[in-house]
Formats: sequence, structure tokens, C-alpha cells
Amino acid sequence: MLNYATTPHSILTTSRTLVTEIRYPIAYVPGGPRESVGAAPVESSGGYPMIVFAHGYDVTPDTYALLLDTWTRAGFVVVAPFFPDEKPTAIAEQHYVNTEGDLENEPADLAFVTREVLAASSSLTANCPVVNGLVDSAEIALAGHSDGANAVAMLAYDHGDDPQGNSFAALRTGLDYRAVVILSGDEVTGHSYATEVGRPDLLLVHSLTDQCNPIRYGVRLYDAIHQSNKWFLELRNAHHLPPFDGADQAAFRVVATTTTRFLQISLQGLTFPTPFLAFGNENPSIARMYNNGLGSALNDPPRLVEFCGMT
Repeated sequence: MLNYATTPHSILTTSRTLVTEIRYPIAYVPGGPRESVGAAPVESSGGYPMIVFAHGYDVTPDTYALLLDTWTRAGFVVVAPFFPDEKPTAIAEQHYVNTEGDLENEPADLAFVTREVLAASSSLTANCPVVNGLVDSAEIALAGHSDGANAVAMLAYDHGDDPQGNSFAALRTGLDYRAVVILSGDEVTGHSYATEVGRPDLLLVHSLTDQCNPIRYGVRLYDAIHQSNKWFLELRNAHHLPPFDGADQAAFRVVATTTTRFLQISLQGLTFPTPFLAFGNENPSIARMYNNGLGSALNDPPRLVEFCGMT
């Protein structure tokens, strides 16, 4: 859908094309498919809140279909680009060379996609007419998992420059992200990360037993953001991907319901009878929630051997 050229280009390609998947609410048809390509959206006066989602390494947005569909059914538009050098087809085409170095180009991808979708929503275009009027430009969130979470954190909080010499602060200028969701993320550059002037609500989700990206890295990122409107959901016993793709059903249910409630509060302005912190602590054997500070387990997080295979 979207083309974006950078200099230098991505790791092993000479151009940058961002195929982008857009999920939006459609009319329910009893017995019909959960997803329907090209279906007409349910109209919403003023548009829907938008979540710009960043996938991890060697997967695609479809890996997270259960989570993204949960958000869509709750009344959000979910926009998810396929990163040029981190999607499985690109990795295979490049003979499985480690292309994760392209990560620092991806915050610009996310900013570009955000702007392009907002522009397409504000005026009818031949390229993507279904997006016209679809998005509420004042209600935008960033979310990502693993490498995608790292890209989100760079765009939201990094105070350095990307490989093109553009500051991450300049990339986010004019984009009023109201909420940020970091799923098993980290700080990945030598730059400082700090609270932004807009102070978007922050939810960080990480597992104590994540060996691919150990929880101490999530704690480091969380500690760098000094604001009261931040929450940390500590999963007790889950690996890196299963809480987010649905393979770990118990952890996934907690992640899906908690992230949805967080986004509803942050973007839709909804209020609920159960306070958010208490809601996040309803399943203490699966997850614990903290607001602003951290619990004893996270003040001295476990130092696990790093391993990204399946467990």
C-alpha cells in the first residue's frame, strides 16, 4: 500500500515498500468469517481510534491476528505494516542473513504509515478509499511486540537519531500518540530514552520467564519513563511469543483483556467499575500489575540465559 524510500536503504534492499494491513470493524454476520477482506466498515461518526502496530522479527502482523482482532472488535482500527527486512519472506529471500539491523529504520516506517493513513482518512484517495473517514486523528496509539516493541519505544521515547540522521523526536513531531503499548520490549540504541512532553499513557507487558528478551530489559525501559500514568503488567510464567499469539491461552486472555481495557481508557475515554490497577491484578497466578513503581520481583529481576527458540 505505502512506499517509503530511505537513505541508506534497508539492510539488503535498494528500495523500501511498506505493505500495510488495516483491520477495522465490520458488520457482524451470524456464522460468517471472523475476518473479511475488503468488507465495508461500520460507519462511525468522527472515525475510530487507531492503533499502529509493529510486529516482531521473522513474523508478520498475521501472527498476532487473535490480539489485533480483539482490539478491532473493541472498536479500534489497527494499522500494521510488514517491515521490509524482518518479515519471514524477506529473511528467506536474503538467505537467512541476520537483518535485525534494519530495526532502527522502523520508527520512521511507523511514523510514515501513521501520517499516510491519517491523510487517507481525511480525504478520499483512489489508492485506499475504504480508509476515508475511518480514523479519529486525535485518538492514536502505538503498540508493538519484541523488535516491533523496540521500534515503538524508539519512536515514542528515544532522544537520538535514526540511521538517516533524523532525530526520533522529529519523526514523532505532530503525531499525537495518546497511548503506547510495549509487549516484551527494550531500549536498543545507545541514546537516552525519556518521558515525552505529551506523556502518553504507557503500558508495558513482560514475562518473568521470557528468555528471548529477559524482563530486566523491559524494567530498564520502564524506569526511563518518569511519569505517573504508566503501568507494568508482569506475566508470571510465559515465554516470548505465546502470550501474544494465543499459544499460551491463559496468558493471552490476560494480555488481550488488559491491553484492550488500557486502550479503551486511554483512547475512548471509557470508565469501568473496576479500577485499572485492580483489573490487572484479577489473575495473580498469571499476572501482576504495577502502577508507576514496581514490585520486589522487578526491583531485582531474574537474569536468565537468553534464548529465543520455542519452549
